[in-house]
Amino acid sequence: TTCTKAIQEWEQKTGQTAAEATEVKLIAFNPPINKMDQGLNQLVNCTKLSLSSNNIEKIMNLGNLRNLQILSLGRNNIKKISGLDDVGGTLTELWISYNYIEKLDGLQSCAQLTTLFISNNKIKSWEEISRLNQLPELKNVLFTSNPIYEGYSREDVRPLVIKRCPQIENLDGSIV
Repeated sequence: TTCTKAIQEWEQKTGQTAAEATEVKLIAFNPPINKMDQGLNQLVNCTKLSLSSNNIEKIMNLGNLRNLQILSLGRNNIKKISGLDDVGGTLTELWISYNYIEKLDGLQSCAQLTTLFISNNKIKSWEEISRLNQLPELKNVLFTSNPIYEGYSREDVRPLVIKRCPQIENLDGSIV
C-alpha cells in the first residue's frame, strides 16, 4: 500500500481531512505500507503521525510536516535513522522500537527531542549511546533488548547509560 492510498482509506474511515488533521494513524495496513512516499506531504497540520507495524525501510518525505512532534515507526524494517532534518526543529518524540537500527546517527538535527523509544533494535556499540549526549532535551529513553544490554542486569546497565548521557531522567521505564 502507498501512503497516498492509506491516507485516502484513513480519510474515508475517520471522516477527517488529512490536510487538517493533527493526528494520523496509519498502523498495520493490509497490505502494509512499504514506503514513506509523497502522499505524506498533505499532512501539513499533523503533530502525531503513526506508521507502526508496516514494511517501511526508510524514513523520508517529511518535508511538509512542519508541525510534527511525535513520529511512531515501531515494528517496521528501518535499518538507519535518516530523513529527520526537515522535522528536527519540532520533533519531540521518536518511537522506533522493533526495527533493525544499529547506529544512532541521523538524530543530530532533532534538537527538541525529549523521548527516544528504540528498544528491540540492533545497537551493539556504547559509542552509539554516547552520540545522544548531543541532544540536550533528551530525557526519556528506552534501550531494552538491544545487543549492548546483553550480559548486563538492569541495575548494571543504568550507570553505563547515564555516564554517556547524563541528561537522561527516565531510562527503560524507571526514573534515574
